[in-house]
Amino acid sequence: MHAALAGPLLAALLTTARARPQPPDGGQCRPPGSQRDLNSFLWTIRRDPPAYLFGTIHVPYTRVWDFIPDNSKAAFQASARVYFELDLTDPYTISALASCQLLPHGENLQDVLPRELYWRLKRHLDYVKLMMPSWMTPAQRGKGLYADYLFNAIAGNWERKRPVWVMLMVNSLTETDVRSRGVPVLDLYLAQQAEKMKKSTGAVERVEEQCHPLNGLNFSQVGRPSQAPYVR
Repeated sequence: MHAALAGPLLAALLTTARARPQPPDGGQCRPPGSQRDLNSFLWTIRRDPPAYLFGTIHVPYTRVWDFIPDNSKAAFQASARVYFELDLTDPYTISALASCQLLPHGENLQDVLPRELYWRLKRHLDYVKLMMPSWMTPAQRGKGLYADYLFNAIAGNWERKRPVWVMLMVNSLTETDVRSRGVPVLDLYLAQQAEKMKKSTGAVERVEEQCHPLNGLNFSQVGRPSQAPYVR
């Protein structure tokens, strides 16, 4: 991966990460007035039996569950087989996702990022680690989650990751996202429910099909780093 691959995007994220205002309701949208106010994101393939395509989003399911209309939930309940983007209940999938994020040949992030950007990133992660105890909720503590454990679960081994994956990691290290940790994202929640209901499950993509496009980005596909102000 080119040393400057994710430089501009990381710089922009580090500039805005601490300035981003947190909504007073913890990122929750207002409940819908009625079912008619909802978009279903559900497509029906007319066959016998019918098949459905449903658009999901990678956020904690509690943020969006009340906005999923009854027809989509009914289609899920009635389906005997459910196929997801990836099988997030398969330990191999999780392991492969973690492996594909690593830099090749034992390289470290310090070897491929500009020196200034690397130290800005390190200072920002130090700040997040310092703030994380105050970001956690009583419910998270009640489940036995500790700030150090949560930080390592999100940012552990960050110095070995490719810049594009570190960029995505930084984007998820906000107070709102940290307070949602421990709640499964919508895809995983549906997969867990499908297993409980004894439905047949599968995946339409392989890990490599997700990782390789991101890992294959090159310098021509991003702009030059801007002179963004320091985080601190």
